[in-house]
Amino acid sequence: MRDYEKALDQRRAQQLYRQRRLLVSPQGPEVRIDGRSLIAFCSNDYLGLANHPALVETLRQEAERLGVGGGASHLVCGHHEEHHRLEEALAEFTGYPAVLLFSTGYMANLGVISALTERGDTVIEDRLNHASLIDGGLLSRAKLQRYAHADVEALSARLAAAEGEKLVVTDGVFSMDGDLAPLAGMASACRRHDALLIVDDAHGFGVIGHQGRGSVSRCDLGADEVPVVIGTLGKAFGTAGAFVAGSRSLIDYLIQSARPYIYTTAMPPVLAAVTRQSLRLIRDEEWRRERLRYLIRIFREEVQAIGFQLMPSETPIQPLLVGDSGRALALSQALEAQGLLVTAIRPPTVPTGTARLRVTLSAAHTDAHLEQLLAALKRVYRQQRVTQ
Repeated sequence: MRDYEKALDQRRAQQLYRQRRLLVSPQGPEVRIDGRSLIAFCSNDYLGLANHPALVETLRQEAERLGVGGGASHLVCGHHEEHHRLEEALAEFTGYPAVLLFSTGYMANLGVISALTERGDTVIEDRLNHASLIDGGLLSRAKLQRYAHADVEALSARLAAAEGEKLVVTDGVFSMDGDLAPLAGMASACRRHDALLIVDDAHGFGVIGHQGRGSVSRCDLGADEVPVVIGTLGKAFGTAGAFVAGSRSLIDYLIQSARPYIYTTAMPPVLAAVTRQSLRLIRDEEWRRERLRYLIRIFREEVQAIGFQLMPSETPIQPLLVGDSGRALALSQALEAQGLLVTAIRPPTVPTGTARLRVTLSAAHTDAHLEQLLAALKRVYRQQRVTQ
């Protein structure tokens, strides 16, 4: 039997041990966690909707009408009218013919990749894809291949040598780097090699593109170039769950074939009703994206002046590359001592030698919040230089 304590001790020695934090407040720019009040710069609540009064009120009112549980899977008796309405609203928002709801983004990615592949097929993925996409490829019956990050030429070479049906899978916005996939070049390569392009836009929807329609919209592409797009509802939408958008025949095929969809209890109908309210805010309140763009610009200008190594990102994900896991952890702890919650991201989440502080910005952050973060980063940077 494996010695779990030894394995845990090894993680601690390598500065890779991770702990859960106890949150006792709603999500927001200011949280109470582990008994302390902190300004949070680590949430994926990019538009500040997770505790929006309109969503809270919708939840309260609709819970009286709809209850609080999904009750059964969609194919038994769990597919509620509210699920149907949300799927229709998301199809209109994304510009795709049809949408299918999943309970989580992880399950959506596993379900789509496994349902659309058979033995002898090839799944080709970006090396920095989210773990759920990699796991989807590993658990499918297809051969999994990976190409150098955001390298269209490397992808094309993989496609030229691939056998069977070919699926190309990528994040739209990479969750740990914040950069965007080169979707136009990828779509062109997939067209030349008769491959199906799948984009997981978990960190793009709500944040970029026309009215927050995501990275596919930002690149002026659509369903013809990117036949399948996946989104999560627990980030910019501020609720929970996920969806897949595609053709009507593809969505119907997933209903028949995607095991994580078939064998999972449906999301609570009340949550679908709340998400429709969230979608209206995302579509109509452009000021939230304008606010994000402003915060991103100021943050990048000031942090570069301090001396931290920024990564190329125009999104709310702004990683500060540190390299060493112990150093990243020490910087995170130093910031927390000054009242700021900024997570140190370490292997295996990111490649060895690329540990970082993953700063995430929200439209709900005030100028004062940002000023406090920048002042603290300047202090810890100077302290670090003194001790080196």
